Amino acid sequence: MTTHIKSQVLLEAKNVGLSYNKKIILRDINFCIKDIIRPEMKQGQVVSLIGRSGIGKTQLFKILSGLQQASTGNVTIHGDKNVQAGDMGVIFQNYYLFEWRTVYQSLLLAVKKNDDLKGKEDETIHQYAADFHLTEELKKYPQQLSGGQRQRVSIIQQLLKGSNFLLLDEPFSGLDVYVLEKVTELLLQVSVSDERKTLIIVSHDISTSVAISDTVIILGNEAGKAGATIKQEIDLIERDLAWKKGIKKEKAFIETVEEIKACL
Repeated sequence: MTTHIKSQVLLEAKNVGLSYNKKIILRDINFCIKDIIRPEMKQGQVVSLIGRSGIGKTQLFKILSGLQQASTGNVTIHGDKNVQAGDMGVIFQNYYLFEWRTVYQSLLLAVKKNDDLKGKEDETIHQYAADFHLTEELKKYPQQLSGGQRQRVSIIQQLLKGSNFLLLDEPFSGLDVYVLEKVTELLLQVSVSDERKTLIIVSHDISTSVAISDTVIILGNEAGKAGATIKQEIDLIERDLAWKKGIKKEKAFIETVEEIKACL
Protein backbone atom coordinates (compact mmCIF):
# COMPACT_ATOMS: atom_id res chain seq x y z
CA MET A 1 0.00 0.00 0.00
CA THR A 2 1.32 3.44 -0.95
CA THR A 3 2.57 5.50 2.00
CA HIS A 4 0.00 8.12 2.94
CA ILE A 5 -2.02 9.58 5.78
CA LYS A 6 -5.55 10.91 5.86
CA SER A 7 -5.70 14.21 7.69
CA GLN A 8 -8.48 16.74 8.25
CA VAL A 9 -12.03 16.33 6.97
CA LEU A 10 -12.63 18.33 3.78
CA LEU A 11 -16.27 17.41 3.19
CA GLU A 12 -18.80 15.55 5.29
CA ALA A 13 -22.37 14.42 4.63
CA LYS A 14 -24.36 13.73 7.78
CA ASN A 15 -27.72 11.94 7.78
CA VAL A 16 -28.66 13.41 4.38
CA GLY A 17 -32.10 12.50 3.13
CA LEU A 18 -34.41 13.71 0.36
CA SER A 19 -38.13 13.25 -0.10
CA TYR A 20 -40.66 14.45 -2.68
CA ASN A 21 -44.37 14.43 -1.79
CA LYS A 22 -43.69 11.88 0.99
CA LYS A 23 -41.74 9.64 -1.42
CA ILE A 24 -38.26 8.91 -0.06
CA ILE A 25 -35.53 9.35 -2.69
CA LEU A 26 -32.42 9.33 -0.47
CA ARG A 27 -31.98 8.33 3.17
CA ASP A 28 -29.21 8.10 5.77
CA ILE A 29 -26.39 9.34 3.53
CA ASN A 30 -23.24 9.52 5.66
CA PHE A 31 -19.64 9.80 4.48
CA CYS A 32 -16.61 12.05 4.80
CA ILE A 33 -13.73 12.92 2.52
CA LYS A 34 -10.38 13.56 4.21
CA ASP A 35 -7.26 15.30 2.96
CA ILE A 36 -4.82 12.69 1.64
CA ILE A 37 -1.16 13.49 2.26
CA ARG A 38 1.62 11.64 0.44
CA PRO A 39 5.33 12.30 1.03
CA GLU A 40 6.99 14.81 -1.29
CA MET A 41 4.09 15.28 -3.69
CA LYS A 42 0.80 17.05 -4.18
CA GLN A 43 -2.10 14.63 -3.87
CA GLY A 44 -5.70 15.65 -4.22
CA GLN A 45 -8.68 13.41 -3.63
CA VAL A 46 -10.77 11.59 -6.25
CA VAL A 47 -14.00 10.07 -4.98
CA SER A 48 -16.47 8.30 -7.26
CA LEU A 49 -20.15 7.98 -6.40
CA ILE A 50 -21.48 5.00 -8.32
CA GLY A 51 -25.05 3.82 -8.74
CA ARG A 52 -27.58 2.59 -11.25
CA SER A 53 -29.46 5.03 -13.47
CA GLY A 54 -32.42 6.55 -11.66
CA ILE A 55 -31.12 5.65 -8.20
CA GLY A 56 -30.77 9.28 -7.05
CA LYS A 57 -27.19 10.13 -8.02
CA THR A 58 -28.18 13.40 -9.69
CA GLN A 59 -30.17 14.52 -6.65
CA LEU A 60 -27.25 13.75 -4.35
CA PHE A 61 -24.95 15.56 -6.78
CA LYS A 62 -27.09 18.68 -6.47
CA ILE A 63 -27.20 18.44 -2.67
CA LEU A 64 -23.42 18.07 -2.45
CA SER A 65 -22.97 21.10 -4.71
CA GLY A 66 -25.37 23.25 -2.70
CA LEU A 67 -27.79 23.54 -5.60
CA GLN A 68 -30.53 21.62 -3.80
CA GLN A 69 -31.61 21.55 -0.17
CA ALA A 70 -31.74 18.19 1.55
CA SER A 71 -34.93 17.26 3.40
CA THR A 72 -32.85 16.06 6.35
CA GLY A 73 -29.23 16.30 7.40
CA ASN A 74 -26.56 18.53 5.94
CA VAL A 75 -23.30 18.73 3.97
CA THR A 76 -20.38 20.67 5.41
CA ILE A 77 -16.98 21.62 4.01
CA HIS A 78 -13.75 22.44 5.85
CA GLY A 79 -15.18 21.32 9.17
CA ASP A 80 -18.20 23.47 9.88
CA LYS A 81 -19.39 25.46 6.84
CA ASN A 82 -22.70 24.33 5.37
CA VAL A 83 -22.19 23.97 1.64
CA GLN A 84 -23.90 26.60 -0.51
CA ALA A 85 -24.29 27.18 -4.23
CA GLY A 86 -21.01 28.56 -5.53
CA ASP A 87 -18.79 26.72 -3.05
CA MET A 88 -18.21 23.93 -5.56
CA GLY A 89 -17.00 23.94 -9.11
CA VAL A 90 -19.81 22.09 -10.90
CA ILE A 91 -19.48 20.50 -14.32
CA PHE A 92 -22.73 19.13 -15.69
CA GLN A 93 -22.95 16.45 -18.34
CA ASN A 94 -23.83 18.94 -21.11
CA TYR A 95 -20.74 21.11 -20.46
CA TYR A 96 -22.64 24.41 -20.52
CA LEU A 97 -20.68 27.29 -22.05
CA PHE A 98 -21.63 30.81 -23.11
CA GLU A 99 -22.23 30.27 -26.82
CA TRP A 100 -21.88 33.98 -27.62
CA ARG A 101 -18.43 34.32 -26.02
CA THR A 102 -15.10 33.02 -27.26
CA VAL A 103 -13.24 30.53 -25.11
CA TYR A 104 -10.90 33.29 -23.95
CA GLN A 105 -13.80 35.58 -23.00
CA SER A 106 -15.47 32.81 -20.99
CA LEU A 107 -12.26 32.00 -19.17
CA LEU A 108 -11.63 35.67 -18.46
CA LEU A 109 -15.08 35.93 -16.87
CA ALA A 110 -14.21 32.97 -14.64
CA VAL A 111 -10.76 34.14 -13.60
CA LYS A 112 -12.06 37.57 -12.58
CA LYS A 113 -14.01 35.84 -9.81
CA ASN A 114 -10.75 34.66 -8.22
CA ASP A 115 -9.12 37.40 -6.16
CA ASP A 116 -5.92 35.37 -5.85
CA LEU A 117 -5.33 35.77 -9.59
CA LYS A 118 -5.96 39.51 -9.80
CA GLY A 119 -3.45 41.11 -12.16
CA LYS A 120 -2.45 37.71 -13.57
CA GLU A 121 -5.61 36.95 -15.53
CA ASP A 122 -4.17 36.81 -19.05
CA GLU A 123 -1.03 34.95 -18.01
CA THR A 124 -3.04 32.36 -16.08
CA ILE A 125 -5.52 31.75 -18.91
CA HIS A 126 -2.75 31.13 -21.40
CA GLN A 127 -0.95 28.81 -18.97
CA TYR A 128 -4.07 26.72 -18.41
CA ALA A 129 -4.81 26.70 -22.15
CA ALA A 130 -1.31 25.37 -22.82
CA ASP A 131 -1.57 22.74 -20.07
CA PHE A 132 -4.90 21.52 -21.42
CA HIS A 133 -3.91 21.75 -25.11
CA LEU A 134 -6.38 24.54 -25.93
CA THR A 135 -4.10 27.40 -26.97
CA GLU A 136 -5.30 27.26 -30.59
CA GLU A 137 -8.94 27.31 -29.44
CA LEU A 138 -8.88 30.48 -27.31
CA LYS A 139 -10.33 32.65 -30.07
CA LYS A 140 -12.99 30.13 -31.06
CA TYR A 141 -16.64 29.99 -30.02
CA PRO A 142 -18.10 26.89 -28.28
CA GLN A 143 -19.91 25.71 -31.42
CA GLN A 144 -16.51 25.43 -33.11
CA LEU A 145 -15.19 23.02 -30.48
CA SER A 146 -15.34 19.24 -30.22
CA GLY A 147 -17.08 17.62 -27.27
CA GLY A 148 -13.76 16.88 -25.60
CA GLN A 149 -12.60 20.47 -26.05
CA ARG A 150 -15.84 21.81 -24.57
CA GLN A 151 -15.33 19.56 -21.57
CA ARG A 152 -11.78 20.82 -21.03
CA VAL A 153 -12.94 24.43 -21.24
CA SER A 154 -15.66 23.70 -18.66
CA ILE A 155 -13.12 22.18 -16.29
CA ILE A 156 -10.71 25.11 -16.71
CA GLN A 157 -13.54 27.56 -16.01
CA GLN A 158 -14.14 25.95 -12.63
CA LEU A 159 -10.43 25.71 -11.82
CA LEU A 160 -9.94 29.40 -12.58
CA LYS A 161 -12.70 30.30 -10.15
CA GLY A 162 -10.51 28.85 -7.41
CA SER A 163 -12.74 26.23 -5.84
CA ASN A 164 -10.97 23.32 -4.19
CA PHE A 165 -13.97 21.11 -4.93
CA LEU A 166 -14.87 19.95 -8.42
CA LEU A 167 -18.08 17.95 -8.95
CA LEU A 168 -18.52 16.17 -12.27
CA ASP A 169 -21.79 14.66 -13.47
CA GLU A 170 -21.25 11.61 -15.74
CA PRO A 171 -17.96 12.88 -17.22
CA PHE A 172 -17.40 9.61 -19.12
CA SER A 173 -20.80 9.35 -20.75
CA GLY A 174 -20.93 9.09 -24.55
CA LEU A 175 -17.16 9.30 -25.10
CA ASP A 176 -15.31 7.10 -27.57
CA VAL A 177 -12.30 5.12 -26.37
CA TYR A 178 -9.70 7.70 -27.43
CA VAL A 179 -11.48 10.68 -25.89
CA LEU A 180 -12.25 8.69 -22.73
CA GLU A 181 -8.54 8.05 -22.24
CA LYS A 182 -7.77 11.75 -22.67
CA VAL A 183 -10.49 12.76 -20.19
CA THR A 184 -9.25 10.35 -17.52
CA GLU A 185 -5.71 11.66 -17.96
CA LEU A 186 -7.05 15.20 -17.63
CA LEU A 187 -8.91 14.47 -14.40
CA LEU A 188 -5.84 12.85 -12.88
CA GLN A 189 -3.84 15.91 -13.88
CA VAL A 190 -6.37 18.14 -12.12
CA SER A 191 -6.30 15.99 -8.99
CA VAL A 192 -2.58 16.54 -8.45
CA SER A 193 -2.61 20.24 -9.30
CA ASP A 194 -3.19 21.17 -5.65
CA GLU A 195 -3.01 19.35 -2.31
CA ARG A 196 -6.57 20.34 -1.39
CA LYS A 197 -8.13 19.68 -4.79
CA THR A 198 -11.03 17.26 -4.41
CA LEU A 199 -12.88 15.68 -7.33
CA ILE A 200 -16.25 14.03 -6.78
CA ILE A 201 -17.33 12.05 -9.82
CA VAL A 202 -20.93 10.92 -10.15
CA SER A 203 -21.09 8.08 -12.64
CA HIS A 204 -22.45 4.67 -13.59
CA ASP A 205 -19.22 3.83 -15.45
CA ILE A 206 -17.74 1.48 -12.87
CA SER A 207 -14.49 0.52 -14.58
CA THR A 208 -13.34 4.04 -15.47
CA SER A 209 -14.38 5.45 -12.10
CA VAL A 210 -12.48 2.82 -10.14
CA ALA A 211 -9.41 3.28 -12.34
CA ILE A 212 -8.90 6.94 -11.36
CA SER A 213 -10.30 7.07 -7.82
CA ASP A 214 -8.90 6.58 -4.34
CA THR A 215 -12.38 5.93 -2.89
CA VAL A 216 -15.62 4.53 -4.29
CA ILE A 217 -18.99 5.14 -2.66
CA ILE A 218 -21.81 2.86 -3.82
CA LEU A 219 -25.35 4.22 -3.80
CA GLY A 220 -28.19 1.71 -3.94
CA ASN A 221 -31.40 0.33 -2.47
CA GLU A 222 -31.74 -2.06 0.43
CA ALA A 223 -34.42 -4.72 0.61
CA GLY A 224 -37.53 -3.61 2.45
CA LYS A 225 -36.41 0.01 2.82
CA ALA A 226 -37.52 3.01 0.78
CA GLY A 227 -34.98 5.33 -0.80
CA ALA A 228 -31.36 4.88 -1.80
CA THR A 229 -28.52 4.94 0.69
CA ILE A 230 -24.80 4.18 0.78
CA LYS A 231 -24.43 0.42 0.62
CA GLN A 232 -20.66 0.27 0.69
CA GLU A 233 -17.56 2.47 0.73
CA ILE A 234 -14.37 1.04 -0.74
CA ASP A 235 -10.93 2.43 0.11
CA LEU A 236 -8.94 1.71 -3.05
CA ILE A 237 -5.70 2.83 -1.41
CA GLU A 238 -5.92 0.01 1.11
CA ARG A 239 -6.43 -2.41 -1.79
CA ASP A 240 -3.35 -0.97 -3.53
CA LEU A 241 -5.51 0.06 -6.50
CA ALA A 242 -5.09 3.84 -6.32
CA TRP A 243 -2.64 6.02 -8.27
CA LYS A 244 -1.54 3.31 -10.71
CA LYS A 245 -1.38 3.26 -14.49
CA GLY A 246 -2.61 0.22 -16.37
CA ILE A 247 -4.60 -0.83 -13.34
CA LYS A 248 -7.48 -2.30 -15.35
CA LYS A 249 -5.46 -5.42 -16.16
CA GLU A 250 -4.81 -6.37 -12.53
CA LYS A 251 -6.77 -9.20 -10.95
CA ALA A 252 -7.61 -7.17 -7.85
CA PHE A 253 -9.07 -4.42 -10.03
CA ILE A 254 -11.27 -6.85 -11.97
CA GLU A 255 -12.46 -8.42 -8.71
CA THR A 256 -13.29 -5.00 -7.25
CA VAL A 257 -15.34 -4.04 -10.31
CA GLU A 258 -17.29 -7.31 -10.03
CA GLU A 259 -17.82 -6.69 -6.32
CA ILE A 260 -19.29 -3.27 -7.06
CA LYS A 261 -21.56 -4.67 -9.76
CA ALA A 262 -22.90 -7.26 -7.32
CA CYS A 263 -23.60 -4.52 -4.77
CA LEU A 264 -25.70 -2.38 -7.10
